[in-house]
Amino acid sequence: MASLPSRRTLQRLFSQYIRGKQNITRQHHSTDGVQHIDKILIANRGEIACRVIRTARRLGIRTVAVYSDADKDSLHVSMADEAYNIGPPAASQSYLCQDKIMNVVKASGAQAVHPGYGFLSENTEFAELCVKEGVEFIGPPASAIRDMGIKSTSKYIMSAAGVPIIEGYHGEDQSTATLAAEAAKIGYPVMIKAVRGGGGKGMRIAHNAEEFESQLDSAKAEGMKSFGDDVMLLEKYVEKPRHVEVQVFGDKHGNHVYLFERDCSVQRRHQKIIEEAPAPGLSDEVRRSLGEAAVRAARAVDYVGAGTVEFIMDKHQKFFFMEMNTRLQVEHPITEMITGTDLVEWQIRVASGEKIPVEQKDIQFNGHAFEARIYAEDPNNTFMPGAGPLLHLTTPASDENTRIDTGVRQGDEVSVYYDPMIAKLVVWSEDRGSALRRVKAALADYHVLGLSTNIQFLMDLAGNPHFEAAQVHTDFIPQHYNELFPERTVSDTALCQAAISLVQQEAVRARERSTLDPFSPFTLCTAARVNSQLIRIIVLQDGDEKVQITVQSNRDGSYSIKVKDRQYHVTATQRKEGDEMNITCNIDGKFSSARIVRMGSSIHIFSLDGRQDLTLPVPEYLSASGSKASTGDPVAPMPGVIEKVMVSVDDVVTKGQPLVKMIAMKMEYNIISPTAGVVKKVFFKEGDTVPKGAVLVHIEADPEEGETD
Repeated sequence: MASLPSRRTLQRLFSQYIRGKQNITRQHHSTDGVQHIDKILIANRGEIACRVIRTARRLGIRTVAVYSDADKDSLHVSMADEAYNIGPPAASQSYLCQDKIMNVVKASGAQAVHPGYGFLSENTEFAELCVKEGVEFIGPPASAIRDMGIKSTSKYIMSAAGVPIIEGYHGEDQSTATLAAEAAKIGYPVMIKAVRGGGGKGMRIAHNAEEFESQLDSAKAEGMKSFGDDVMLLEKYVEKPRHVEVQVFGDKHGNHVYLFERDCSVQRRHQKIIEEAPAPGLSDEVRRSLGEAAVRAARAVDYVGAGTVEFIMDKHQKFFFMEMNTRLQVEHPITEMITGTDLVEWQIRVASGEKIPVEQKDIQFNGHAFEARIYAEDPNNTFMPGAGPLLHLTTPASDENTRIDTGVRQGDEVSVYYDPMIAKLVVWSEDRGSALRRVKAALADYHVLGLSTNIQFLMDLAGNPHFEAAQVHTDFIPQHYNELFPERTVSDTALCQAAISLVQQEAVRARERSTLDPFSPFTLCTAARVNSQLIRIIVLQDGDEKVQITVQSNRDGSYSIKVKDRQYHVTATQRKEGDEMNITCNIDGKFSSARIVRMGSSIHIFSLDGRQDLTLPVPEYLSASGSKASTGDPVAPMPGVIEKVMVSVDDVVTKGQPLVKMIAMKMEYNIISPTAGVVKKVFFKEGDTVPKGAVLVHIEADPEEGETD
């Protein structure tokens, strides 16, 4: 039986076919409504701006970047042909300012605007402004954005188009009594959604009538805060559903196609964290039905460009329309990997007036792809977003099967003002199992220091047996919480690796010192001894525990290492690779490799098991010089901006009372008082930027707070 052609061969043949179709299209439409775009302004930042620039550069199209004060040294600015400052770091004063961006369009002579995703990408007014100013908006018409942006309107349109919708209430009567009555008709549990919602905001689940009103109030408040609208819709909540979405594409000639589906079920805070294409376990019939329903949705609103139709799927693979994202999706690379396409190129060509380069019958998928989103966040602290400098950054090597979409480099900073995503790691292989193994190996080679990331969590998730078996749904993380957040201690292997690395680095430094005065006896710090072997005692800190390691250098170059009460025979070699030390050890006959990075007193060991951290204990006389906040002093849980200060000096506060409202990573956090007492000092004012751990308010605790009856 003949073997299947490789992915590279299939993609090459498909790309040649597409290029041939595009040439025919360009020849056919060269005088029929095709506008050749020579310069594009990218109204975005970070990795999506870099992504668009790469395709534009390949097509010979010049690019214009815009940047805030916080992004003046960013990667997308250095990659673009031109770059213009558009204001302060806050997005409301820069990336969301339509007039500033349009002024840059005019000043630069750009013929088109690519909005990326987020910011103005689904803003009806901005799309209309581009049309008014004679600038091509590389996205759908404003009418499609408007119709799909209001969930209640989109439900009516989809129902009329024959797209399955879930049972619910989308009416104008928004009184609490009416909504409660409709929820009872639908049957609990009920999903409460802001009609203009997105990204998990303005969304709550009421499991019973008793909690409905409080969940409604919460959803309304968040909807008004996020979208300026507190109108809600209700839907029957499908328990443990899958989130399956279909990539659709339309052109200005009325043609629409789908490029198969992606599974985005595993989420935290109703936001995606890992995606795969195609969705596992679907029959050909369900896959075709999904695609055809998505195309009906696109046709219903005369869609142009790249869009995504999102569905909820139950355990019987019945699917229901959820929403349509009228833009390029974050996870579009996995669709590109399995179909051999460049969706940004398609966007540009369709915006120019060309037809979609292929027909539906020509679109096939090959293999399986995963995208793992690498975020600056702390999974062990409810996935709290983070920010800070990327002090150390190494990535797996990119090749035809491994792709890294990022907008940062080592030394850059993840800003408090924007989304905390560091990169998208995308891998492809012939089938799901091998693709999953590749993504785990690639994650092990992704090393970040300077801030908390979700890399270890992604490794644990990818290695979870239920995920490996594709038993995915939107409640996956809560259901498997204990497996995904195991108790961790540094392994003896890592302790041996760290100890050997320290010993060998010490020997290297000794040799370097000896070159200064080769005749000085104080520089001859080798392990050689006449009647004994050199023994070193190394103390390393593993969390709160101090671990003593005894390292004896043997005459044959090996080591005898004692960790607590366990003895190991070790041989090791190491070599420096950039900022990392690559160490290979034979520990009692078992080989292991790791990369070690030392930053100050911290030692970080990266291996196939993930990252393990140790520290060299700081002497007490040094650590005692630092000061700590009192137990009554609340601190910033992450870097952010103070939006509102709700207390003043001499105010009496109760335990749990809100003190300060912070904005970080586009999310709002209320900092509450951990104790009852009196406010003695407020350290920051509204608008101030604060680092993680900064004391926000000093409270003199009420001495009676801790008393019991």
